[in-house]
Amino acid sequence: MFKALLINKDDSGYRTGLESLDENHLPAGDVQINIEYSTLNYKDALAITGKSTIARIFPLIPGIDLAGIVENSHDARFKPGDRILVNGWGMGENHWGGLSQKARVPGDWLVPVPDSISSHEAMAIGTAGYTAMLCVMALERNGITPGQGEIVVTGATGGVGSVAIALLATLGYQVAASTGRQHEADYLKKLGAAEIIDRNTLSAPGKPLAKTRWAGAVDSVGSHTLANVCAAIQNEGTVAACGLAQGMDFPASVAPFILRGVSLIGINSVLCPHERRFEAWKRLAKDLDKGKLALIAGPTISLQETLDAAGLLLAGKVRGRIVVDVNR
Repeated sequence: MFKALLINKDDSGYRTGLESLDENHLPAGDVQINIEYSTLNYKDALAITGKSTIARIFPLIPGIDLAGIVENSHDARFKPGDRILVNGWGMGENHWGGLSQKARVPGDWLVPVPDSISSHEAMAIGTAGYTAMLCVMALERNGITPGQGEIVVTGATGGVGSVAIALLATLGYQVAASTGRQHEADYLKKLGAAEIIDRNTLSAPGKPLAKTRWAGAVDSVGSHTLANVCAAIQNEGTVAACGLAQGMDFPASVAPFILRGVSLIGINSVLCPHERRFEAWKRLAKDLDKGKLALIAGPTISLQETLDAAGLLLAGKVRGRIVVDVNR
């Protein structure tokens, strides 16, 4: 038996609670894992509360992240005792996820935890930090260097934004942090932000083309914010887009793309190719300052506490990352 958060939807309604389950109920998979830590992400909070149709099957264990130890394996690449992590691949959506003490998944989903990172640190990074690294790698692939100018990061106090600022600053970029939480300015500056921007300057409808301001951007907000960021990117600049906190719409024009050669790159962390996924985690182990990661991580909570924390996350009252100790 093991404990897990379980989402049910039936004639009694939509509900999430902590339950004890038999491991025989785990879905099919090559590798069974004893989970040490998981995380609470925006997508998880939507699933737990039922605010959006994240859950595709019922019952469902939510959680798009996990880190733990291989218990048994039918995949020759992994053996009992191996330290592994999983991000994405539909966990917490159409496959039982990480807010649980056990999981069973295909071996192709597993990534070895880098030796220099603990399981707790891996989940302090989680999908949000791994996505931030993919965004930074996309800027680099498109030739954006520190000498070309400032990088703007939207949704700066969130998990993606916080890790993106820390990474970019360590790599030598000047970072402008866009946030609606001006009281967190000191936190953002400690992560490496050189400038703090009120998100209201970006979140309203704007012009098709604005005065150039930034060489690149990491955007986790979408909607008008993403449109205004694109409109103010320098010639041949790049925007890495990975979220939709403000909305899924993109009320923009083609002007930045055909008049300034701006590149808009979408980041899909869920189905990211293995090679890029492994590279991202190797880079995180090397380039993410652990002192800054400790600032981002915040308090570690229990499985039971995730039920209340989900509402706080959706209300925008959480900064950085939420790590879940599934055995507490």
